[in-house]
Amino acid sequence: METNKHPTPTDSGLQRRFGDFTSLSTALDYAAQGKSGINFYSAKGVLLESLPYSDLQQQAIHVAKQLLSLGLKKGDRLAIIAESDSDFSRIFFGCQYAGIIPAPMPLPVAFAGKSSYIDTLRGMISNSSATAVVIPETIQSWTQEIINGFPLLFGGSPAQLNEIPIQSNIELPTIQPDDLSYLQFSSGSTRFPIGVAVTQKSCLANAHAIAYHGLAVKEIGDRCVSWLPLYHDMGLVGFFLTPMTCQLTIDLLPTRDFARRPHVWLDLISRNKGTLSYSPSFGYELCIRRLPASNSELNLSSWRAAGIGGDMIRSHILEQFAEQYEKYGFNPKAFVASYGMAEATLALSFAPLNEGLKTDTIDLNLLETSRIAKPTNDPNIITRTFTLCGPILPNHEIEIRDDNGKVLTERQAGSVYVRGPSIMRGYFQKEQETALVLDKNGWLKTGDLGYLLNNQIIIIGREKDLIIINGRNIWPQDLEWAAEHTFPSLRSRDVAVFSVDKNDQEVVVALVQCRAINENERKKLQEEMASLFRKQNGIDVAVLLVPPHSLPQTSSGKLTRARARQMLLKGDFGFQF
Repeated sequence: METNKHPTPTDSGLQRRFGDFTSLSTALDYAAQGKSGINFYSAKGVLLESLPYSDLQQQAIHVAKQLLSLGLKKGDRLAIIAESDSDFSRIFFGCQYAGIIPAPMPLPVAFAGKSSYIDTLRGMISNSSATAVVIPETIQSWTQEIINGFPLLFGGSPAQLNEIPIQSNIELPTIQPDDLSYLQFSSGSTRFPIGVAVTQKSCLANAHAIAYHGLAVKEIGDRCVSWLPLYHDMGLVGFFLTPMTCQLTIDLLPTRDFARRPHVWLDLISRNKGTLSYSPSFGYELCIRRLPASNSELNLSSWRAAGIGGDMIRSHILEQFAEQYEKYGFNPKAFVASYGMAEATLALSFAPLNEGLKTDTIDLNLLETSRIAKPTNDPNIITRTFTLCGPILPNHEIEIRDDNGKVLTERQAGSVYVRGPSIMRGYFQKEQETALVLDKNGWLKTGDLGYLLNNQIIIIGREKDLIIINGRNIWPQDLEWAAEHTFPSLRSRDVAVFSVDKNDQEVVVALVQCRAINENERKKLQEEMASLFRKQNGIDVAVLLVPPHSLPQTSSGKLTRARARQMLLKGDFGFQF
């Protein structure tokens, strides 16, 4: 297949439409009339392939007919391991035209080893009841281990799929707004992830809300740059589907190489005058640790919306990034805090544009004992600073409720509930799990804890991670962030805090990735960290040192405390607790 080696232009030449379509395939039909598209870059920032939406449309229709020729039918599921490449793009949109439901699945980058990765992948394939699996060339040697035992019509590479002859009588089905568009696997930790069932209507409702209200996409001049994984909702919806539904050009970098070369992300924004780009806090942190060369011509002045999402927002990291990159034209007011989750397709709230980060510093002890977020500047008490994530998107609703379901007022912390057109249909083929989080009135229990301030949502943690000691609500992030702030050798995601039952008592544990080899240094770190927790948080914590890169993460790069706890109890870190 001939590839274009010139990036698609920023402006499509079309009148901007903001996701107001009945399906993703009709959105692509419209985008195909313009000049914009997707550009795929190497880890070093070299353009590998340019794919205008006009070409993508034709190629996706061809793939759709190949899939139907295989015997797949409308509503069948296709598991696809999501490389950030044109093969994924063609197959994903081929599914949209064929009415087949794609289930993007992660690459092995975020897993501890081959065996663990394949087990997780097979769990996803099983839970989606997939009848076809597409595996990229990078892990083709694992194909049989991945697909063995599944009743598949196809299991192989994109190249092998491309060899399927098209039957002469194939006709594409009609796609309805209530049809499922894709399955988005949540970042599971204690069990195999389960698929979030997203309809065409929900996906496009969220794309419209993101583009029109959240980011206020301009008629001309906006361009997206992303390294985010296409198997995660922020990458898939935020920087693959939404831009296409708004006829925006996208510049994509491979996710698996980002940690080694984070500066390539910023360089691509600079070179192509990118205006819209997102990252979790750790992406900005990597850029802080690996600054550009002194003679760099980096220019970030075009970057008007530097989004943060995908995990708890660490404002101190973003402040450091702004300080270090302001000389390269970065505007601190470009920061856009946001909140969302796969069960809501992606986004639920955006902070106001052109205002930068807004934070709220509160009395931590009062939050832990009374769930009241009282503002304070008193230097003599322990505080915690949270980031405001903006008001709920138009046509959506949000409530903060206590343990009895009572709706709380401003600055009262509780469980976050949301409702609106972007909410999932449910977990795929998991009625019981769906009923636990989605009620008959359409309210979704997010599993997050937070409070409202000036009509904006502030997220303070996950309910499942909450530690309750002597009537106090302890958020593990408070201890993790205190350690990372205090000890310069630690990086974000180096500390995992959780509780375990030991001799009928609840014991708080901190697993710490330690790079020091000297035994005295290691012992000093343990003692000083335990002392910090006693002094600042008023609790005893068992500080245990583990090797670098040993703490487990979800497929989206989040620390998973539940899995770390399981590993500790199983003895996976080399000691019994």
